[in-house]
Amino acid sequence: MRVSISLGAARDGWDDAVDYVVEAERLGVHSCWSAEAWGYDAVTPLAYIAAKTSRILLGSGIMQAGTRTPALVAMTAMSLASLSGGRFLLGLGVSGPQVIEGWHGIRFERPIRRMREIIEIVRLVAAGERVSYDGEVYRLPLPGGEGKALRSAAPPPPRIPVYLATLSPKSLEMTGELADGWLGTSFMPEHAASFFDHIARGAARAGRSLDTLDLQAGGAVAFSDDVERLIAGRKPGIAFTLGAMGSREHNFYNAAYRRAGYQDVAVRVQQLWLDGKRDEAAALVPDELALRTNLLGTDHMVRDRIRAYQAAGVTTLRVEPEGRDLRERLATLGRVVDLVGEVSAERAGVRASGS
Repeated sequence: MRVSISLGAARDGWDDAVDYVVEAERLGVHSCWSAEAWGYDAVTPLAYIAAKTSRILLGSGIMQAGTRTPALVAMTAMSLASLSGGRFLLGLGVSGPQVIEGWHGIRFERPIRRMREIIEIVRLVAAGERVSYDGEVYRLPLPGGEGKALRSAAPPPPRIPVYLATLSPKSLEMTGELADGWLGTSFMPEHAASFFDHIARGAARAGRSLDTLDLQAGGAVAFSDDVERLIAGRKPGIAFTLGAMGSREHNFYNAAYRRAGYQDVAVRVQQLWLDGKRDEAAALVPDELALRTNLLGTDHMVRDRIRAYQAAGVTTLRVEPEGRDLRERLATLGRVVDLVGEVSAERAGVRASGS
């Protein structure tokens, strides 16, 4: 199992963010992902980080599909792949109607179909093909105009891996069918089947297996004997996810928790949050959810959670190390990297003894 991180520039400031990624690279972290919501974009920071690093993979985590034309997504991906020496990972997600319609002014229509067509067009562009595409959302060249089918003027890069951040059953199946990796949220190893069964179904449709994908999931990491304090610190964030990450009609995160068996809790927390009762919403989040969606507690407890993620089929553990400052966050990252190494060695030893 490998380890990945998020950039965290909005929290740390650019200098600390760069130092964090540089040290993560030294520790052997697999990849760093730059987020995009309604603040900084996902890709500009990666160009800067690419100049400061040499080995760590750099991913957009995620670029919001539909806010750029497919050709611009391809141009951006090819630019970052070239600038980073082939280290770029194209992470895409559909976001949701509140962001797409409220921030970008684009109708949140047919998001899964739109994503599929973007991926197909990006791969045409990146392969150096002349781009002629007759889709349901995108048609290139645009019919009835003066446009012509063009081929990228930039040389084709090696294949750029595509990662999808998906939650609904249909989008998870598309991930298995088309993507190289999955960026998981609202994930609990104990309920991995509610995600991986759908991804596996899509993979089978494409003639491959689930183990051909890089499955990334994880959560916050914090070490302490005071587990109650750590749990209490995570509940407001879970309540925010259940209540605020979407509208009353469309909250894909909330729906994922409901499919995992937390129907009553998810509905009630969302209702309290949307009614403005945020403290009550956070208080209603069960301790179990905070523990199952994160890696909290003593070394022994965190090690057990790492084992759970690995046993569930997660191939890259995505971590958000906690700490009061950069030094503490790096210390936490170092500890979890060591524990992941120990757990991976255990698994390799078991396999060797059984062969």
